[in-house]
Amino acid sequence: MPIDTLSTWHELVKTRNVKGLRDLLAEDVVFHSPVVHTPQTGRAVTTQYLAAAFQVFFNESFRYVRELVGPRDAVLEFQVEIDGITVNGVDMVRWNDDGRIVDFKVMVRPLKAINLIHQKMGAMLQAHQQQ
Repeated sequence: MPIDTLSTWHELVKTRNVKGLRDLLAEDVVFHSPVVHTPQTGRAVTTQYLAAAFQVFFNESFRYVRELVGPRDAVLEFQVEIDGITVNGVDMVRWNDDGRIVDFKVMVRPLKAINLIHQKMGAMLQAHQQQ
């Protein structure tokens, strides 16, 4: 039976359950970061990026404010306040017939939010690599 992708994603976000990403992401998932030029391919690297995002983005102010949903894809608009800066963005998610995510793209605005995210995500990823 296919995974209910969006319900599973929302539960992972709500509980900040990084371990649950393994079952939700396809092995060959492609991740598009708002601050990294090239797409990142594979479950391991995508999990690293999303795990860092769970720590940077998912504070008590994070919320999805709109969803546009198709049969195998969705655009989830979010808002969050980080260090006094309001961040607005979208997660563009596409999944396969099994419900596993095959493409995840994050877009963020305004520019000062992108700069802040670049700084914070970079620090998280660097800390992870040193572990």
